[in-house]
Amino acid sequence: MPLQHQHIVIKAYVKNTPTTTQAIEQWLLELIPAIGMKVLAGPYSVYLDLVGNRGLTGVAIIETSHIVAHVWDEDNPGLFQLDVYSCKEFDKETVFKHLDKFEVVSAEWFMLDRTDNLVITDPPTKGISY
Repeated sequence: MPLQHQHIVIKAYVKNTPTTTQAIEQWLLELIPAIGMKVLAGPYSVYLDLVGNRGLTGVAIIETSHIVAHVWDEDNPGLFQLDVYSCKEFDKETVFKHLDKFEVVSAEWFMLDRTDNLVITDPPTKGISY
C-alpha cells in the first residue's frame, strides 16, 4: 500500500481542559489505537507553569509519524491545538470524537495531503460540527 502522508491540524476551544501530564498522555494512548496507529515512543508530556503561556504539551511518536497536542489552560474555555501526521490513512472523524472528551466549544481544522505536494484535501473549516 502506498504511503498516504495525511496531516490534520485542529484548533479547538474546550471546556474540560486537561491540566496534568497523566491526562494528556492517557488521552494520546487512547487516540492512537482508535485511529489504527501504534506507539513507537512515548507519549511524553510536560506542563509549563508560566503566566501567559501556561499549559501542556504532549507528543507521541507513532510508527507512521507523530501526534502533538498543545493545551493552554489559563482561559476558559481553554485552547487545544492538535497535530496528527501519518504516512498511513486515518479517520478524521475518530480524531474529532476523541477530542470531544474535552467538551469542544468551537473548533477549526484542515486536512493536508503531503504525498507529492501540500494539497489541502479538506479546506479550513470552523464550527463544532467539524
